Amino acid sequence: MSERKEQLDGRAAALLLACCLFWGFQQVLVKATLPELAPVFQAAVRFVGATLILWLWCRWRGVALFERDGTLWPGLLAGTLFAIEFAAIYAGLEHTTASRLTVFLYTSPFWVAVVLPLLVPAERLWPLQWLGLLCAFAAVAFALREGFTEGGAGLTWQGDLLGLAAGALWGLTTVTIRASKLVRIAPEKMLFYQVAVSAAVLPLLSLALGEHWNWHWSAFAATSIALQTVVGAFLSYLVWMWLLAHYPATRISAFVFLTPIFALIFGALWLHEPVTPSLLASLALVAAGIVLVNRGRARRD
Repeated sequence: MSERKEQLDGRAAALLLACCLFWGFQQVLVKATLPELAPVFQAAVRFVGATLILWLWCRWRGVALFERDGTLWPGLLAGTLFAIEFAAIYAGLEHTTASRLTVFLYTSPFWVAVVLPLLVPAERLWPLQWLGLLCAFAAVAFALREGFTEGGAGLTWQGDLLGLAAGALWGLTTVTIRASKLVRIAPEKMLFYQVAVSAAVLPLLSLALGEHWNWHWSAFAATSIALQTVVGAFLSYLVWMWLLAHYPATRISAFVFLTPIFALIFGALWLHEPVTPSLLASLALVAAGIVLVNRGRARRD
């Protein structure tokens, strides 16, 4: 195993850029596939496939997935939160633009900053982090206000709120991992909890919502699901966890604000989504808030 590095090198920066680029593109890809595949059904297929691929990967790499290590219950909790998060993301894309939803989704670091100190006293907030939280609040206020009017992208408040809920669930998943024994297990097993529980929960949720399961896919839909499964739910997450294991988390996390920017660009170019002043202001505030929250954490560390 290579030693942990204190600074990001060219390889790390390239991998981070590739991950953020794909995650921004993925939101637009999911929305473009919605006319053919129902949202939660689409997510369910993605995670069933990702679970199978990850299990095969772990068998090949010799990663133990089912040994008793005291992580079952927190793992199931993290997996359930993860599954509901993605149900909210996919369902939300039916009611709002990919760029708007991604702005709300990437408020997740702020939920972590608020909740984690309640469980881990050492994670108390510093002044810069409080300023970052204020930026996040302003971003949400800017973007939500526009979603309740007919201007811009139209009445998008339902999807916007689902995106905000997904961001909170993402944050709670992170808190569950960092405040439990999950933080000490192999990245592959941590990811397996999340994708496997999603593979079990999302098909049932799709049936409960009465979604139509379409198995006659076009070439575009098949390509979309393949990209979401192999690159999105498997490869990019493993790369992200490898980066967290080898480079400072505070420096890595500063890159995440690029994802909403890429989502905005792809949404505008591919789906012709409107780019409004409120959305740009919200995007800037989210980016500033993420940087401030992570600088506050870096100062503490």
